[in-house]
Amino acid sequence: MTVVPPENHEETVAATSALRDAGSLEPAEQECSERVVINISGLRFETQLKTLSRFPTTLLGDPRKRMRFFDPLRNEYFFDRNRPSFDAILYYYQSGGRLRRPVSVPVDIFLEEIKFYEFEDEVIELFRDDEGLAREEDRPLPNNEFQRQLWLLFEYPESSGPARIIAIVSVMVILISIIIFCLETLPEFRDVPAVQDNPGNGSAQGTAAHLFTDPFFMVETLCIVWFSFEFTMRFLSCPSKAVFFKNIMNLIDIVAIAPYFITLGLDLAEHQGSSQQAASLAILRVIRLVRVFRIFKLSRHSKGLQILGQTLHASLRELGLLIFFLIIGVVLFSSSVYFAEVEDPDSVFTSIPDAFWWAVVTMTTVGYGDMYPSTIGGKFVGSLCAIAGVLTIALPVPVIVSNFNYFYHRENEEEENVAYVHVTCGQASFGECDSNKSKQSLSKTESYQGSDDLETLTDPNTNPVEIYTGKLTDV
Repeated sequence: MTVVPPENHEETVAATSALRDAGSLEPAEQECSERVVINISGLRFETQLKTLSRFPTTLLGDPRKRMRFFDPLRNEYFFDRNRPSFDAILYYYQSGGRLRRPVSVPVDIFLEEIKFYEFEDEVIELFRDDEGLAREEDRPLPNNEFQRQLWLLFEYPESSGPARIIAIVSVMVILISIIIFCLETLPEFRDVPAVQDNPGNGSAQGTAAHLFTDPFFMVETLCIVWFSFEFTMRFLSCPSKAVFFKNIMNLIDIVAIAPYFITLGLDLAEHQGSSQQAASLAILRVIRLVRVFRIFKLSRHSKGLQILGQTLHASLRELGLLIFFLIIGVVLFSSSVYFAEVEDPDSVFTSIPDAFWWAVVTMTTVGYGDMYPSTIGGKFVGSLCAIAGVLTIALPVPVIVSNFNYFYHRENEEEENVAYVHVTCGQASFGECDSNKSKQSLSKTESYQGSDDLETLTDPNTNPVEIYTGKLTDV
C-alpha cells in the first residue's frame, strides 16, 4: 500500500478531484473549456474557447471566421495586427462586453482594430460616442440612374471631373456676385433716379428701363440664373425632398436667390404715396442686405468654412458661457462706473444703459475712445473692467481652439490618411494569396519571443509586414 506524505496529500486530492470533474463533463463542455493560443505579431495570448464564444458574431467568436487564421504547425491562431490593442480586445471577451481603449493606442488605430475583429455595429457606434468622434453620415443616392448621376454631379464635386468643373464654376459665380454686391455701393456707381412729383406710368417705365440697362443688374441676373439652375437640378435629383429642405446649406441657397426676385418685384411695382415709397425703400435695404449671406454658399465647397461651422456647433456651450460671463461683467462694471462718475458734471455716463456700450468695448479690449472715465474712481473701475474682460474671454477660448484643432486634424486625416493592409493569407477579402507574396512575407516574418524581441517589434519602423497602399482600404 502506498502512503501519501502529509504535505502532498491536499495537492493529490485536488488533482484527483480535477480529473474526476473533467471526466464527468459533457463533450461540448470539454470543448468550450479548452484553451486556445492567439498569436498577435509574435506575442502569444491564451484564453478559453468559452470566453470567445460569448460573442459568436465576431471574428474570434465565430469558429468558421477565425479558422482562416489558424496555423496547424504551431497549433495557434496568428494575426498580424496591433499588439497593444489586443489587450483591450481580449478584455472585451473576458469582461462580457466592456470595451476600454488603451491610453497608448491612438483612437484611429484602435477603431481599425475593432472593425477588423468584426465587433458589432452598436459596439463601434458606442465607442465612437465615448471617444467624441462624429458619426459617419449615410449618403443615400437616388434609385434612378439618371437622377443619381445628376445628384453626384451637383452635390459631390469629388465624384468626377465634370462635377469638379461645376463646383469651380459655382465658386466663381459666388465670388462675382459678392464682388458686384460690394462694388455697387461705391459713390461713383450709385445712380438713384429722381422721382417725379407726380409719379405715374412714365416714371415706372423709366425706372424699369434704367433697371434693365444697369450693368450691375445684368451681371446679378446672370448669377441668379446659375444659382436657380443649380438649385433646381439638385432639388429634382435629390433622393428625399423632405431631407433636402432640412439641410442648412439648401436653406442658404434659398436665401441667396429669393432677394433678387423680391427686389425686382418691388422695383417694378408702382408706388403710391411718399410714405409707402419710404417703407418700400426700407424693405429693399433689408432685402438687399440679405444678399451678403451668399458668402456662406462657399462653405459647400470650402473645407475651412465647414470646419469653422463644426467648431462653432461643437462649442455652443462654451460660447454661451462666454456670453453669459460678458453679460455679468457688463452689468457689474457699467453700474460701477456710473456711480463712480455720477458726481462729475462733464461725465459721459448719463445712465447705466448708456454705460453698457463702454463696458462691452472695454471688456473686449477694443477701446474706441468715444466713452471714457475721467475721475479717479472711474479709471479704477475701468482698469478692473479691462482685466476682467481679458480673463473672461481667455477662459472658454482654449476649449474652442481645442475643438477647432480636433476637427481640423480629423479632416486632414480623412483626406491624407494612408491606411495599411496586413499580409495575411487567411483573409477573405484577399482570397488566395500569391505564392511569391506569401514566401516573401514569411521570409520577413520572424517569431519574436523574449523581452528584447518585444521591444524591437514595438518600434513601428522595424515592423516589416506593413504595406502602405496610398488609399484608405477596409481591412
